Amino acid sequence: QVQLVESGGGLVQAGGSLRLSCAASGRTFTMGWFRQAPGKEREFITAISWSGGSSWYADSVKGRFTISRDNAKNTMYLQMSSLKPEDTAVYYCAASKIATLSVTSAGEYHYWGQGTQVTVSS
Repeated sequence: QVQLVESGGGLVQAGGSLRLSCAASGRTFTMGWFRQAPGKEREFITAISWSGGSSWYADSVKGRFTISRDNAKNTMYLQMSSLKPEDTAVYYCAASKIATLSVTSAGEYHYWGQGTQVTVSS
C-alpha cells in the first residue's frame, strides 16, 4: 500500500502562485491532481506519466498550472500560477499502480492523499 502526503496548500491572493507537493511512500505510475470545491464534484486537473514525458491538463487550468515529478524522490509537484478565486478547493493527489491513459477518471487511481486546502482570495 502506497501512502500519499500532500503539502503546500494555503491562502493566496488572486493572481498569486502556490506550489503543491505530493510525496509517495513507494513507486507509482501515472499520478494526478484532482480538486473538490464545496458543493461540487471532484474534478480532474492534471496528470503525468511515470516518465514525465506525457502530461494532461483540464482546460480550466491549462497555461496556468504545471505538473512535474521527481521519481528519485517519489514526489510529484503542482505549480499553480495566476490563481483565481474559482481555484479555491481541496486539492488531492492520486496515483495509479499501473500505467493508464484514462487519466481523467478518478476510478483509475488506486491511492489518494488526504487533501490540502487552497484558498484564493479576490
